[in-house]
Amino acid sequence: MSGYADESAARALVVATARSLFARGLTHGSTGNLSVRLADGTLLLTPTGAGLGTVTETDLSRADVQGRRLDGPKPTKEAFLHAAFYRARPTAHAVVHLHSTYAAALSTRADLDPEDVLPPLTAYYAMRVGTLPLLPYHAPGDTSLETLAERTARTHHAVLLANHGPVVAAATLEQAADAAEELEETAKLFFLLHGHPTRPLTPEQAALTTTR
Repeated sequence: MSGYADESAARALVVATARSLFARGLTHGSTGNLSVRLADGTLLLTPTGAGLGTVTETDLSRADVQGRRLDGPKPTKEAFLHAAFYRARPTAHAVVHLHSTYAAALSTRADLDPEDVLPPLTAYYAMRVGTLPLLPYHAPGDTSLETLAERTARTHHAVLLANHGPVVAAATLEQAADAAEELEETAKLFFLLHGHPTRPLTPEQAALTTTR
């Protein structure tokens, strides 16, 4: 297991990514949170109550792999969720959690398969996300979700929180952000195509792609 070796560069990357996601409308207000794992195993996370459009490098919190604050401001209330993904996925060094509009809308639907809520409409969705399980509703910050999240993350690098939004882990923050954005765009396509005959990728076609 390794992570980001240069903490200063990692802080700059988190802030740049946070601001980019906010500027492109993938999060709003003080919703959403990001993290990276450093080479020493500790986590850098955006702080609680912070808007991703205005967060600064000195605002970032440091926590251990249990999500417990080590120094800096109080971390996001979802720190336990980030930590669960890192424990479950040793090769993941970044986690992105958003409340992006179409993915959040998808998370409220009652007529979808909770084992995989979004069909593989495009090759890039199949490659960057794969299957997307829905985790049952828990209030934001409810740590009773932690065990289920860690168990699910062992076999899925992306999940959708019911009535909430997506969580995506990847080897790098760039990859996690790309996958979260691909998820959002595919959810948008899903709603745009509602009521129209569609042709998702077949299992064989999806298998030709490589998930991260």
